[in-house]
Amino acid sequence: MNSLQRIFAIIVKELRQLSRDRLTFGMIIGIPTLQLLLFGYAINMDVRHLSAGVADLSNTAASRQVIQDMAQTQVIDINYQAADVFELETLMRQGKIVVGVYIPADYERRLQQPERSAIQLLVDGSDTVVQGAAASIARSARTSPFTDRPPEMEMRTYYNPERRSPVNTVPGLIGVILTMTMTLFTAVAIVRERERGNLELLITTPVRSAELMLAKILPYVFIGLIQVSLVLVLGVLLFKVPLRGALIDVYWVSLAFIIANLAMGLVVSTIAQTQFQAMQMTFFFLLPSILLSGFMFPFDGMPKAAQWIAEILPMTHFMRLIRGVVLRGASLSELSNEMAILWGFIAVAMTIAVLRFNKRLD
Repeated sequence: MNSLQRIFAIIVKELRQLSRDRLTFGMIIGIPTLQLLLFGYAINMDVRHLSAGVADLSNTAASRQVIQDMAQTQVIDINYQAADVFELETLMRQGKIVVGVYIPADYERRLQQPERSAIQLLVDGSDTVVQGAAASIARSARTSPFTDRPPEMEMRTYYNPERRSPVNTVPGLIGVILTMTMTLFTAVAIVRERERGNLELLITTPVRSAELMLAKILPYVFIGLIQVSLVLVLGVLLFKVPLRGALIDVYWVSLAFIIANLAMGLVVSTIAQTQFQAMQMTFFFLLPSILLSGFMFPFDGMPKAAQWIAEILPMTHFMRLIRGVVLRGASLSELSNEMAILWGFIAVAMTIAVLRFNKRLD
């Protein structure tokens, strides 16, 4: 009986201690709620509203009708009008479209020749799910005015015609690994200094807050670049992942993303009181970054509210950058908007971290 009383007393003590730890208690409620909302609401494998461009060289009633039929499926949204197939390829390389519709000038004559393809679908094959969704467009067209059969469509898959999953997965894994390691490393940095008593020594030095933040980040920048190099080498050697863009662009993109995650980790470290809380908050940041960035599930398949949240996360923009450079061979000038957003996130996160850090003991 006395043993049960002692056990019960410890249980009550643990529950009271947990109730005082508001951050941990919030994570207990927040993490399962976040997972439920993400998987139940935001994650959707039924891809719709893929960004598309059209090059209609025929410009006839029949060609306009087939474009309207495609748009009515809601699989694609016609966001761009192009002059020719080369402009469609440029838009795809820049990441502005994932599907291009090319209708040649002799479209109506091709309709009368069933053995010839009347339309070309240009598909960004770096995402295998997008390939499957684009293939369904061909089945949606109505029959032509000249035959009882729908117009023949030829699908040209760019960047990953073999539909190999590692081609899409390996570049994205760079983002997952960097988010998990870089954010966690710095998330515990300030907390560890406080728990070990090293913060008392820092208080007596002339080190400024901004200098301390910078000193905490720089060593991990080199670690992050080593991780990037390791994933690239293994991806090329083991999985034959192509590297179509400039290698220096890959490192510039990775450098910006590394600093963004380190800055986010510093913000977390100024909020958390213990290393355990820091790890919890890192997981709370990592989960939506993986699920909403387009790494596992198509970005276009998510509802608008989830897409707005995803635009705040640096990993969303890194996914577009790294896949654009590695798989599509895009240059940084073509992806300048995404780079600007990453550096803007860095500026905001570093400012918050410096302002929140007070070089004194609580």
